[in-house]
Amino acid sequence: MRQPHGVGDPTFYRSPAHAVAAPAERLAYVAAFDRTATRPDALLTVDVDPGSSSYGRIVGWSDMPTRGDELHHFGWNACSSALAHEGHDMTGLQRRYLLLPGLRSSNIHIFDTHPDPRRPTLARTVHATELAEKAGYSRPHTLHCGPTGIYLSCLGGADGSDGPGGIALLDHDTFDVLGAWETDRGPQHLAYDAWWHLNQNTLVTSEWGTPSMIEDGVVPELLLKSAYGHALHFWDLAEGRHLQRVDLGEHHQMVLELRPSHDPEARWGFAGVVVSTQDLSASVWRWHRDGDIWTADKVITIPAERADPELLPPVLKPFGAVPPLVTDINLTVDDRFLYVSCWGTGELKQYDVSDPSAPREVASVRLGGIVGRATHPALPGQPLAGGPQMVEVSRDGRRVYLTNSLYGSWDDQFYPDDVGAWMAKIDTDPEAGGGLAIDERFFLHGEDFRGLRVHQVRLQGGDSSSDSYCYRC
Repeated sequence: MRQPHGVGDPTFYRSPAHAVAAPAERLAYVAAFDRTATRPDALLTVDVDPGSSSYGRIVGWSDMPTRGDELHHFGWNACSSALAHEGHDMTGLQRRYLLLPGLRSSNIHIFDTHPDPRRPTLARTVHATELAEKAGYSRPHTLHCGPTGIYLSCLGGADGSDGPGGIALLDHDTFDVLGAWETDRGPQHLAYDAWWHLNQNTLVTSEWGTPSMIEDGVVPELLLKSAYGHALHFWDLAEGRHLQRVDLGEHHQMVLELRPSHDPEARWGFAGVVVSTQDLSASVWRWHRDGDIWTADKVITIPAERADPELLPPVLKPFGAVPPLVTDINLTVDDRFLYVSCWGTGELKQYDVSDPSAPREVASVRLGGIVGRATHPALPGQPLAGGPQMVEVSRDGRRVYLTNSLYGSWDDQFYPDDVGAWMAKIDTDPEAGGGLAIDERFFLHGEDFRGLRVHQVRLQGGDSSSDSYCYRC
């Protein structure tokens, strides 16, 4: 692999160690959406510099040009994987633009974070029609900056149809939709996340459901039929060709977030599974290379918690229990700690994964929860709705940022009395072996967001789930 000359962006880190040692983030970008679709969604800028007079406050607000987008996952136009790119003018490529897909509208809004990173400005909108016409996809969900372009996973087929979902490729410079990435999708139909092992020429995808399966909440009949996704797919990254399907078992429903090892020579990663139809537990699986094939093993099981049916939303009353509902996981850049969000029970768990085949829980905190409604120390006595949902970790692994909204219709289904809106920060000390402490100075909630709900966080200069690295040292 050659290293291109003239790459000037200091946030393109050669290795995980370089990323960990880089200066700490001072800003966080947050995707916020209006559940009623009567106002624009927004990209918020939050001050995360503890020494700043505006620490823990929103210092920038950029409205979308449209309504009804439901911003979800978003990301950078370029990152450390740029060091693997060929065929681009690397002298001008920077981690500069944030691409914000609308999960409901299928529009993709591109915001320029220069010259004032606190106040990003709209640079372009890629409309749903272009995504459909050029790639045959809709309902964009997750994007990663990578080799040959920007990879955008999509849940639906053209015009919101039920698929198959897949990956659209966008140009790094113009943001034009280049087409569908797959050349041979094999048995893959459902889509969700996509990430890779760059040096192994392997891309991995996971499965949620088609637009009709998710847009109005969990469909109990489909869940009991094991119709949601329950497999991982492995692909030839360079060719877009399907290589292998690994089924986790049909009762392990909704295989969502993928977190590959940051070590460019590693051949393993973690996948989170929302729920088991056998006992409402959630789980985390480790995929790894075994000889010539890929395989996956369940390494974490999180059981459901018994609860009074009278305290449960209608969808859970028949079960008399709260499922953990693992909706996000995140792996630190040094591959040492794994964070697991249990959105249903309101718990964030921290695992030591120095041995990825045998994770060891070392700490947890609770905020919100369907029944627990655990409070934040900044608001003692005020029960919280929602729970740790999206989790983002700083490059040095010392700061963990949480937001509480999953997806509008699912929020309403599991928190029918209003999921609210909040963003919290947790501190940890890797040298001390972990441990979690809620930052009492940092808690945005309620009217801070002007009635919008908050979903994903991206950190200035990159974070634990934004970059892929090309070199070990």
